[in-house]
Amino acid sequence: QVQLVESGGGLVQPGGSLRLSCAASGFTFSSATMSWYRQAPGKEREFVAHSIRISGSTIYADSAKGRFSISRDNAKNTVYLQMNSLKPEDTDVYYCRAVVDYTSYWGQGTRVTVSS
Repeated sequence: QVQLVESGGGLVQPGGSLRLSCAASGFTFSSATMSWYRQAPGKEREFVAHSIRISGSTIYADSAKGRFSISRDNAKNTVYLQMNSLKPEDTDVYYCRAVVDYTSYWGQGTRVTVSS
């Protein structure tokens, strides 16, 4: 079955960096569009970045442009989110999403806290 396991979250100071990872299994990774979303308590989950299947093209939310970078390693079945110049408002639970044959799958999330 499809499994997505995020890691790499934690506490970081404003201006710092983190790299999130999402290890995938149970489907053909290179054929899936992989994405990162985030969600704060009481708020809707919001889009952060896509890595489009096959082409590897990327799309970013305005809040992520210039600071975050999504990448994928198809050999390792892993998608990454490099986050730089982190701000307190980036504090959220970050979720990995895979779209496989028009079906969405989600990981369990990894918490990122940006605070001094």
